[in-house]
Amino acid sequence: MPSDIKPGKLSPATVPLRTGPPTREEMLVYYPAKFTWKQLKTFINSGDLGLLKRDKELQKRYMAWSEGIKAKYGSIVNYLVNYRIQWGQEDTISQLRSSLTDSSAPPPSSTDGTELDPKVPRTLPPLPPDAPPYFKADMPAELISVTMNDWPYSVPPEVEHSLIWSRVPILPPDLPPPSASPVSARLYQDGLWGFTGTTSPPPSPSTLPDALPALAEWGVTLDKLVRSPRGTEEEERAVRAYGEELETFVKRRWNEREWETAWFVNPPRLQSVPELTHAHVFARRKTPEDIARAAINDA
Repeated sequence: MPSDIKPGKLSPATVPLRTGPPTREEMLVYYPAKFTWKQLKTFINSGDLGLLKRDKELQKRYMAWSEGIKAKYGSIVNYLVNYRIQWGQEDTISQLRSSLTDSSAPPPSSTDGTELDPKVPRTLPPLPPDAPPYFKADMPAELISVTMNDWPYSVPPEVEHSLIWSRVPILPPDLPPPSASPVSARLYQDGLWGFTGTTSPPPSPSTLPDALPALAEWGVTLDKLVRSPRGTEEEERAVRAYGEELETFVKRRWNEREWETAWFVNPPRLQSVPELTHAHVFARRKTPEDIARAAINDA
């Protein structure tokens, strides 16, 4: 979250509660973070991405908004394709502007899609002849759209929740079916994830019990987790290899000297918009102290 927003100066008296996608000020006042940065990384590295949650009250607001959007567009997918996703362009629509966005860009516009006729359906643009069959870090910009998540998970104020939309799948189309490959079975059940911008290993899955109290209001317990047992070293390397191109893209966009990230691709069982390929990125801009410490350690 931009440093010019001072949480101490915000209150319900100064920040009205609206409907639709929230502003950063609303997130601070009405939907304060339930999880720390360390807890988020712990949840991701636990093996069950279903542990990542949106604030319950914000979820209710999202459901009310989505009903109106579906009534207007027919589906959330139509809304995203018709209006929200801007292929090859910076996100100038979100109320939650990223500090990576050019400050000279136009201010965010309404996300209700009033500029377009919702009765005119649109489809994804045709792929160019040289489009890769699946996600590549250096593929043309017009195949990608990086947006802020208008309805972020419950992340700390210094963490941005972005989405990487892709017109090609992240996994190779010729990936064997889960029944034919233990690696495929892992990918289909658990998804993909990784961490950038740090030399420290992510929190061990063994530390998850210490973080579970933060999920008490969702009734999460260890026996309810859905995750695969650790595979062989060969299987672990194979799983990580499927995320290498995406991780390279993340490293390039969120420079590791300035940013620490945790990225992930939900498995099919957790995808809210399975028709449109996308990955999630939690990005925390490092403090000057973080950068100076890293420079000393690298010296």
